[in-house]
Amino acid sequence: MTVTGLGSSLAYLLSRAERSVNRGLAAALAGEDLTVEQWRILRALADGRGHSMGELAAAVLMPHPTLTKAVDRLIDRALVYRGPSGGDRRRVAVFVSDRGSDLLARVEGSIADHHRHIEQSFGIERTEQLMRDLESLVQSLE
Repeated sequence: MTVTGLGSSLAYLLSRAERSVNRGLAAALAGEDLTVEQWRILRALADGRGHSMGELAAAVLMPHPTLTKAVDRLIDRALVYRGPSGGDRRRVAVFVSDRGSDLLARVEGSIADHHRHIEQSFGIERTEQLMRDLESLVQSLE
């Protein structure tokens, strides 16, 4: 079978898959009034090391202005805070707060349920292979 039109575009199919996965993820996070982007920020900060806005933007795939607004909203909810960077006290880093860590722990089950739903729909082995293939694709293109 030959695929034509948008269905023949890898970029289009990846975007469609991302939207579908994120739609389910957004539903899983809605109970805590948390967006997918905010969840990614909290997850990136969960290592406890604190990150500069530049590091965070790269990690969560967000442009700086959008990230700044999202971080400000998380600060307003006391889920993250800005403080001096561990390596250079003159630099500012963003850290997850205890309240943010508690929120991450609360949504962990919903996130796991969402991942299990994908595995049930697509198959565990296929899901794991897809994740490996996507990681390999990213590494080969960077």
